[in-house]
Amino acid sequence: MDNRLSALLEKDSHGDDCGQYEIHSLYFDDYRDTCAKENEAGIAKRSKYRIRYYGSQSQFLKLECKEKINSLCYKESCFLSLEEYQKIMDGDIEELFFSAEKKLLKQFCLQSMTKHFTPKAIIDYKRTAYTEEITNVRVTLDVNMSASDDFAHFLDGGYMQYPFPCEGKSVLEVKFDDIMPGYIRHVITHRNLVQSAFSKYCIGRRTLQNMKR
Repeated sequence: MDNRLSALLEKDSHGDDCGQYEIHSLYFDDYRDTCAKENEAGIAKRSKYRIRYYGSQSQFLKLECKEKINSLCYKESCFLSLEEYQKIMDGDIEELFFSAEKKLLKQFCLQSMTKHFTPKAIIDYKRTAYTEEITNVRVTLDVNMSASDDFAHFLDGGYMQYPFPCEGKSVLEVKFDDIMPGYIRHVITHRNLVQSAFSKYCIGRRTLQNMKR
C-alpha cells in the first residue's frame, strides 16, 4: 500500500527520510470512562480530549478535542504551555480555568471540573502521511501502535510501551472535505483492505487492562 500511495501522492514534509513521524497522545476520560464506553457502543455523537506532541518535541504541546458525529469528524486544537500542562497534571484545574484565555482550554477545564477528567492512556504510534493539496485529501498509515499508563514520563518518553494486539498491521485513514478523487478511491478500496471502526484509545485501554491481569 505504501508504494501505491507514494506513486500518487506527496509525503508529508514533516516526516523523516522515510516519511514517518512519531505521535504521542495522552487521553483523558471521566470517572465513568464515558468516552471509552460511548466509542465501544458506537454512539453517533461523541468526543474525547487529548494532549499531543510529535517526535521528541514535547515542548510543543497541543490540546485537542476530537468530535465525531456519525461518520463525520471534527477536530479543534490549541497550543499548551508547559506551565498549563503541569497545572492539568497536578489537578490545578480551577486555577487554570480562571487564568486561561484559550477557548478550548477553558472548555476542557470546565469539562474536567464537572466530569472529573483524569489521564487514562498514552497512545504512541508511527505515522506516514500523504497529501493531495488541490482537493485537500490526506491519507495516513499508522504502525507500531502501543499504550502506556506511566503518565509521569509522558513528556520525556521514558515509559514502558505495551504493543497493541494487532501488532504487524497498519491503520489507514482518509480525511477529505467534499471530494475524494477517483484515483485515490481506487487505491484505498483495494481488495486486500478491510474497512472497520478502529479507536486507538479504546484498544489502548484494553491493552493496558490485559497487561495488568
